Amino acid sequence: MEQLEINRDVAIPLDEIDFSFARSSGPGGQNVNKVETKVVLRFDLAASGSIPFGARQRALEKLGSRLTKNGVLVIHCDRHRDRSRNREEALERLRSVLAEAVSRPRRRVPSRPSRSVKEKRLSDKRQRSETKKTRRRVDLE
Repeated sequence: MEQLEINRDVAIPLDEIDFSFARSSGPGGQNVNKVETKVVLRFDLAASGSIPFGARQRALEKLGSRLTKNGVLVIHCDRHRDRSRNREEALERLRSVLAEAVSRPRRRVPSRPSRSVKEKRLSDKRQRSETKKTRRRVDLE
């Protein structure tokens, strides 16, 4: 069974991906009126059993605006005149979108400012304070 490799942990069998074809509005001359080269790829992300639960939840959250109400991701491709090239490009788009969506966010490691940075900040504050002191109204009494 052929699979679309998303990353080292996730691979989607191609039978979970639904392809349909339509007449393209893109380049093609007279060919565009008689050959269905546009690819419409549909992947049911919400019901996919090939993506682990945690990764699927992250993907559903990150791709929420790109999904249908039923949790289906739809990708259109009509860039090329050839159906097979459009199909390959649609698969590549799916792979890149899902790879970004299922990846775990990197954990932030809190850092502390160095001593020199602290000292520079304090000296800049002192200098600014002195500048403002010289602008004050002088009291003659």
